[in-house]
Amino acid sequence: MDVVFLSPAYPPEMAAFTRGLAEVGARVFGVGDSAPDSLPQALRGHLTDYVHVPRIMDDADVIARVGRWLGGRRPDRIETNWEPLTVLAARMRAALGVPGLSEDVVLGFRDKPLMRERVAQAGLRVPRSARVRTRGEAWEAAAAIGFPLIVKPVAGAGSADTFRVDSESALDGVLDQVRHVPEISVEEFIEGEEYTYETLCVDGAPVYESVCQYFPNALVARQNEWISPIIQSVRHLDDPRVRDGVTLGRSVLSALRMGTGFTHMEWFRTPSGEAIFGEVACRAPGANMVDLMNYTSDVDLFREWARVVCHGVCAAPRERPWSAAIVFKRAEGHGRITHVEGVDAFRRRHGSAIVREELLPIGAPRRDWKQTFLSDGNVVVRHRDGAEALRIAMDAASSIRLYAR
Repeated sequence: MDVVFLSPAYPPEMAAFTRGLAEVGARVFGVGDSAPDSLPQALRGHLTDYVHVPRIMDDADVIARVGRWLGGRRPDRIETNWEPLTVLAARMRAALGVPGLSEDVVLGFRDKPLMRERVAQAGLRVPRSARVRTRGEAWEAAAAIGFPLIVKPVAGAGSADTFRVDSESALDGVLDQVRHVPEISVEEFIEGEEYTYETLCVDGAPVYESVCQYFPNALVARQNEWISPIIQSVRHLDDPRVRDGVTLGRSVLSALRMGTGFTHMEWFRTPSGEAIFGEVACRAPGANMVDLMNYTSDVDLFREWARVVCHGVCAAPRERPWSAAIVFKRAEGHGRITHVEGVDAFRRRHGSAIVREELLPIGAPRRDWKQTFLSDGNVVVRHRDGAEALRIAMDAASSIRLYAR
């Protein structure tokens, strides 16, 4: 099977999906804007061929270059797991006559107002929202929806350029900050715990499912530098806290006509217990959540995704032996990492529960916490009891400290 895979080198986790494709027997043809000689040696070993495109976001140029490169050959699949390229992948499928998600289906996952319109038409609860292109439209939407509200890009990913707005004066300042965004979505703010729902789907039917919870909610973590964000997987999907969210997620995928591949949804559980849709994407989750799911199920979902898109089957077990939690650490200060405190004592307390430590080394430049949820490293722990896994993660969040200057 021949698979064209868009952007195999960036973001970094795309190399693991490339490996997965090669391991299930695919010939992988990579397309990216990374220079060929900059590709890691391990990645090159999983690629059958690679074409460098100077502007990966220029859909027409990329499609034309790939068409010439293929020279009339038609691949079996065209795939990507990077949000900004999902529409490009759909357009390339149409241009080359390759099966897979159509542009109309992908837009339902990429365009947030359209997404909510289609989900609402299926009778599911969604936040009230409006598509906004001008400052005047933003004020009209705020008047109709009411404060507090959320402002975010229509075609955004993660929590970038996303703001909670509590007043008219705050809205004025936020609109200044998002002037570079061509279209924004102004949405009802939903009070509640924030969860995710991930799947691997074959022809729209989930063959692997996962639920995770954010501590605190993602937007709060994005706006407060001192917080060490935690994402924890839920071990039992029939847990009363998440059961309605799983049902909601399945209905959302049906409403949006999901085909084959990864999905990542965010939803809220209100104080009354209602599950309310947030947003969904037809690609794998970021923030190392595929790794988290792997630790939860003792599986390799990079390979299982490849098996799904290439062969339409999934070998991942339905059982989830663990609840796993990833703790993202942010250094105090600016500049380069100077020292780390608390790691040795944390290891002594929880050694058997620690499955990964990836903290920046001494001397490494601190990352911009506003630009990446990954921050300055992470610790992953797991336990068969979810409450205990969260307690250990909370200990890592409070006791491990990185310093920079």
